[in-house]
Amino acid sequence: MKQILQKLQNYKKDGRKAFAVLIDPDKINLASCSQLLNISLENKVDFFLIGGSLMTVSNLSQIIRYLKANSNIPLVLFPGNNLQIDISADAILFLSLISGRNSEYLIGQHVVAAPILKKSAIEIIPTGYILVDSGQPTTVQYMSNTSPIPYDKPTVAACTAMAGEMLGLKMIYLEAGSGAKRMYPTK
Repeated sequence: MKQILQKLQNYKKDGRKAFAVLIDPDKINLASCSQLLNISLENKVDFFLIGGSLMTVSNLSQIIRYLKANSNIPLVLFPGNNLQIDISADAILFLSLISGRNSEYLIGQHVVAAPILKKSAIEIIPTGYILVDSGQPTTVQYMSNTSPIPYDKPTVAACTAMAGEMLGLKMIYLEAGSGAKRMYPTK
């Protein structure tokens, strides 16, 4: 049952953009989550991405339960590591940090998570994660111990995405990390 990936593929085919809101459990509590949910419903958010580079609080399950009880917006895990898995979410971006060379984030975390995910009903979306330079070190860069693709090397990012596609990854997530000083050029 690949409903979320199929929905995204249909959006792409139809030339429609999807609107996703990233929720970092470290930066939200139930009160602010309620406010965010109201704004999201009002603005017709298509998906919630839930996760972050580091998790210092244990409210992931609580946030997911709250959002599921109060909306029909699909919840997609965006895990920084295998501790950020909650099988009550609708899907997981099974992220492989293909721009880095740290095997822990290319496959290591995946091996640990695989048995849990295989037994669950959660939709697994194989996703290439590409980190690009933002002008300053970011949490994801520090936590993953990887160097981002240089800002002025879009060809390297494009070739990395092509390699991910050839490896069978279904989506590519390109970002500079939270707190980036500049946006990555999209053309």
